[in-house]
Amino acid sequence: MTDDVTKSRGLSRRAFGGGVAVLGGALMLGAVPGAAASPERGGAGSGAGGTARDGAAGGAARRTTLRRGSAGRAGLLAPHLDALVAEAERFLSPSPTHPWYAGAVLLAGRGGTVALHRAIGSAVRYAAYDEKTDTGVELPPDRRIPMAEDTVFDLASVSKLFTSILAVQQIERGTLDLEARVTAYLPEFGSGGKQDVTVRQLLTHTSGFRSWIPLYREPTREGKLRLLWNERPASPPGSAYLYSDLNLISLQLILEEITARGLDTLLHDEITAPLGMHRTRFNPPLSWRPQIAATEDARPPWSGLDRGMVHGEVHDENAYALGGVAGHAGIFSRAWDLAILARTLLNGGAYGSARILSPASVELMFTDFNTAFPGDEHGLGFELYQHWYMGAMATPRTAGHTGFTGTSLVLDPSTDTFLVVLGNSVHPVRSWRSGSAPRVATADALARAVPVRPARGRTPAEPSGPPGQGRPPWFAGMTSATTATLTLPRIAGATRLECALWWDTEPGTDPVVLEASADGGATWQPVPFTTDGRLTHPTGSVDGWSGRRWHTVSAPLPEAPGPLRWRYTTDRRYVGRGVYVDGLRLLDPLGRPLFDETRPADGARIEARGWERSAD
Repeated sequence: MTDDVTKSRGLSRRAFGGGVAVLGGALMLGAVPGAAASPERGGAGSGAGGTARDGAAGGAARRTTLRRGSAGRAGLLAPHLDALVAEAERFLSPSPTHPWYAGAVLLAGRGGTVALHRAIGSAVRYAAYDEKTDTGVELPPDRRIPMAEDTVFDLASVSKLFTSILAVQQIERGTLDLEARVTAYLPEFGSGGKQDVTVRQLLTHTSGFRSWIPLYREPTREGKLRLLWNERPASPPGSAYLYSDLNLISLQLILEEITARGLDTLLHDEITAPLGMHRTRFNPPLSWRPQIAATEDARPPWSGLDRGMVHGEVHDENAYALGGVAGHAGIFSRAWDLAILARTLLNGGAYGSARILSPASVELMFTDFNTAFPGDEHGLGFELYQHWYMGAMATPRTAGHTGFTGTSLVLDPSTDTFLVVLGNSVHPVRSWRSGSAPRVATADALARAVPVRPARGRTPAEPSGPPGQGRPPWFAGMTSATTATLTLPRIAGATRLECALWWDTEPGTDPVVLEASADGGATWQPVPFTTDGRLTHPTGSVDGWSGRRWHTVSAPLPEAPGPLRWRYTTDRRYVGRGVYVDGLRLLDPLGRPLFDETRPADGARIEARGWERSAD
């Protein structure tokens, strides 16, 4: 079942450097995610956990393993991890009418350290849903099951990631060709105008399939396959992005055909057993039921099947009708197991003594194949750069997926962080939740927990910095639907502004603008500037992704300038990690500072509205 969240749309976003070219089925690959990940303090593998290296393709790859540790050990800020939990707990209450979920398990980490693993709310709270009163029929307190760190969840569409990994393994081994037509493996697939659909189009949701069809209405497997074979594309293959469960169901059939093994066996043999993911599988046994979060009181008209309260069986109707084993849904797992998967991919395909993918193969999952469809960035299986659930963790390399039942996984190679949010948001009924607010709020908090080192001077934890440069930089915050201004006074004789600027904002909607006023602040005009001495910004504004690093700003000032300010404006939806400004100086024609914020008297003249000094 597809996730029912409306995605945000931004401006065109570039694929990151060192991408992938596919020529006649041969893959030409650039740098791997594991090699590029680097927290701003220390290396990518900083934090607790054992690390080894091997000589895999693409260079040495880390084999970092996980252990629990403090926020500090992970290179994260503890107050913001606390805020992550507080944000998640808000959605146990009406938001706005009903709780978004009955409970959740939260896991956040960086490098080899899991710094947060917390259970909130209930795994099983309701016996049924009363549609007449739109209320849940609550179980007696002694029959409810509280959420626990090891609670197992129906992952719903997060299952697609596992199917995709299995497919990329076969591409790596040469048994599956990314650019081959699906009919090379499944001749019957070509009916209905699908003869030109490729394996890559299945993995990137560009095949033309509509989002889903009710396979469960056909009583036999043959009938279900006939519906799939006869399905006509909603758009010509390769011409549009349309997220579809049918893509991954088709991929399952390919994998089972070329390996002569069922998808459940492949999952165990190729992923979960090597990685030690002992609570990840299709069709969990009855003995697991007390540790599984319940899903929905599944009855028509909101459900396609009449099953009552679903607990311990797959929620998705099509997956259920396929025997619980499906390429698009059906896997059950827990937060720690998903953290192992996240760490494996951030390592470049290895975890401890196990390797399930080469670094070059992992790169396929972090590479945007959908550059023709801005806003729908997609690697092989993984979605990329989606603020609608990744929040401020979103970067062109951030990968993840959501599940209809309330689950999500987000990996950010740029900071080596990972976030697992597992909620039972269809318990007791799917109509109680909408959107992805808890996912966004928790991702924002984890992004904020990654410190930003000042461009100049020192933080309170670095007392040996240069004298006179100990003030933290200015930070504009991470609040949506707001405008923050940082205003410098008019300085006679000043002809140039210099400072350092750090920005990561929602592209196309949340600009940071340099402005000057000639009438004392009544009206403002943009001031063009350059960054790093080479990039010109003629509109006086920047937005989107800037590599999460500091940039040197230089701006010639208009004649007889009045006040000068940085203005950061956010829309009502999503935000990035934010904007920092450091080292503000106004210079005369000879380059001498007439105003320098590191001088106490000058710094006191800055008017900050919505900005604050932030050492992190």
